[in-house]
Amino acid sequence: MTIDKTLKVKRGATSNRSVMTRVERIQKLREGDRWGEEASPFGLPKVRVRKLQMKKKKKTKKDDDDK
Repeated sequence: MTIDKTLKVKRGATSNRSVMTRVERIQKLREGDRWGEEASPFGLPKVRVRKLQMKKKKKTKKDDDDK
C-alpha cells in the first residue's frame, strides 16, 4: 500500500512552531529588557512568535537587444 501524496513530508520542509520552550521565552524576554535576574521562571508572560514569510523574487526579463 502506498502513502497518500498529502501525507508525505517534503525534504527540508520545516514548519513554524507556535510554541516556544521556557528557555526560548526567557531569551526573548531578556532581549526586550522584560526579564530580571530575580524573576521566577514560572508563570512567564506570553511571548509572541513571529512567523517569517519569504517573498518570492520577481523574474527579470532578459533583453534580446543587448546580445
